[in-house]
Amino acid sequence: MATRFAEPMARLIDELRKLPGVGTKSAQRYAFHILRSTDADANALSQAILTLRQKLHLCSICNNITDVDPCTYCASPTRDQHQLCVVEEPTNIASIEKTRTYNGVFHVLHGTLSPVNGVGPEQLRLHNLWPRLATCEELILATSPTVEGEATARHLADELHACHPELKVTRIATGVPAGSDIEYADEVTMTRALENRRAL
Repeated sequence: MATRFAEPMARLIDELRKLPGVGTKSAQRYAFHILRSTDADANALSQAILTLRQKLHLCSICNNITDVDPCTYCASPTRDQHQLCVVEEPTNIASIEKTRTYNGVFHVLHGTLSPVNGVGPEQLRLHNLWPRLATCEELILATSPTVEGEATARHLADELHACHPELKVTRIATGVPAGSDIEYADEVTMTRALENRRAL
């Protein structure tokens, strides 16, 4: 017989289960931890969530999640604005930054092509990429080496070769294991992938 919780507890468990990687047991554990915490801690958590939603938005230039516009990468006078690295998600930026070998700027797609899931080029955040190519000397395609990531990289490479044949387009090397997500790559693997990127 399934355990029945009071409605407020059941509601919180249901909401926590929507988080990635959180199953029913973990959601219950988190919910009871919140219930046992002080009012101050519970209020601090709820306020942090509300502030996150209110203060963060997408950078108008690169689509990174930021509280200032443009974001710190796009606004930095020390970063190479002529080198542009295209990634799937904002979390991928941290993996590349950990290597301390890349000093260009980024462009975040917020997804990959996936016809099965109804995601085509029009669903990706590409509209603000094209104007940036006017000053770009190298565009690095750093999508994950999954089927969707490779399809996205190939699509973008084809588009770029057709519209900007003079632009140097490279792809990160397979230092990142095939079928994995670059978000989980360690520093050595990510450094090797960036150093061994290849032309497409």
